[in-house]
Amino acid sequence: MSVNSVQHERTADNTEDNETAPLLARAAETRTKGASFISSVFNLMNAIMGSGILGLAYAMSSTGIIGFCILLVIVSSLAAYSIHLLLKLCNQTDINSYEDLGSRALQKPGKVLVALAILIQNMGAMSSYLFILKSELPAAISSFAGSDSTGVAWYEDGRLLLILATVCIVLPLSLLPKIGFLGYTSSLAFFFMLYFAIVVVIKKWSIPCPLQHNVTTFSSTYQISNSSDSECTPKLFVISSKSVYAIPTMAFSFLCHTAVLPIYCELDRPSKTRMQNVTNVSISLSFLVYLISALFGYLTFYANVDSELLLSYDAYLPWDVMVITVRLAILLSVLLTVPLILFPSRKAMILLLQGVQPFSWTIHTIVTLIILSVVLLMAIFVPDIKNVFGVVGSTTSTCLLFIFPGVFYLKISSQSFRSRDSIGAGFLVVFGLIVGVFSLTVIFITWGQRV
Repeated sequence: MSVNSVQHERTADNTEDNETAPLLARAAETRTKGASFISSVFNLMNAIMGSGILGLAYAMSSTGIIGFCILLVIVSSLAAYSIHLLLKLCNQTDINSYEDLGSRALQKPGKVLVALAILIQNMGAMSSYLFILKSELPAAISSFAGSDSTGVAWYEDGRLLLILATVCIVLPLSLLPKIGFLGYTSSLAFFFMLYFAIVVVIKKWSIPCPLQHNVTTFSSTYQISNSSDSECTPKLFVISSKSVYAIPTMAFSFLCHTAVLPIYCELDRPSKTRMQNVTNVSISLSFLVYLISALFGYLTFYANVDSELLLSYDAYLPWDVMVITVRLAILLSVLLTVPLILFPSRKAMILLLQGVQPFSWTIHTIVTLIILSVVLLMAIFVPDIKNVFGVVGSTTSTCLLFIFPGVFYLKISSQSFRSRDSIGAGFLVVFGLIVGVFSLTVIFITWGQRV
């Protein structure tokens, strides 16, 4: 590297944090003090952590402990690096939304692509949340009702309960023009996830292995093959057709990029370094919770772990108090999160349909009903949550997490293509394309073999 390039790089590093973007300066003028560092960490963690945590134990059973850890480190590190590129672009362009970055990089097609990816990604996330409601709400109600029936009572019909919860709770909250007050309650989501991880660790010693043959719960009888002692030995590396779901599930679990720029704008004393530290702490803590819950969930059920981890506990500990409380915590988190996720989805759909327009109650209501109807149908008829994680994770998640940040940086940044970040951006694009195309192809092939 030449002396001039070294001096230029050092100068850029020294001035990067001193030159706050104009959009951040304007935001600072309108408030006496922005969000604290800790508050921003929790906000970003709430954006990161969601239903993906329930599918990571299944991902570990499909890849092995060491294989899973390697992949989780790679995905989380690349997620942090792609946010680093977005923050650099934010400072350079005075842009505070993902869609506008797409417009700056690729004109109108870029804005449409980003809006479409956000819409599909968030609808996939909402369908996974509603899938959890469908599978867990009957268990929660039955546990409080003390019922030991086998699917006779109306409240043991997950589809009916899902429709009622969507119409009575999710829809009214989603129709509100502003839903800022739910942001306060969403801060509980991290503690719900942390409690979930703690329960998974504790219950490792409550379910002996080899697992039982037939397990009767309040709603059904699980036919589970007798586990041999060999199946109670953890696998370090596993390669199978199921392994293809691992990286998409992880990408789904670490996607928070649409929330990064708004959090950056609200940060007290905003700078790229300060926001990058927020990102690193948030991703590191999420990584730790994800790893603990996946590891102990896998070590409890091994190859018999369900693609939705709570269902595995339903089979063996249906009346356990801690399992019941953690189920309620997850359900509460889901009910409060779905309306929050719907708001950017609705914004993206309205942008696709008619562009930027003044607020209209008619459009607001129609688009809300369309999105919720599609998401509800997906949650009702999709047979397995891993299908949601696999398809959405291998398409829109890889685009928003890897491909778009890399492409936008290469198109917008004035740095040489030989610079470190430009090379890193190119690697992100290539990695995202390989993962997305390969994963989606294998998933479709697997589906075709089942038909």
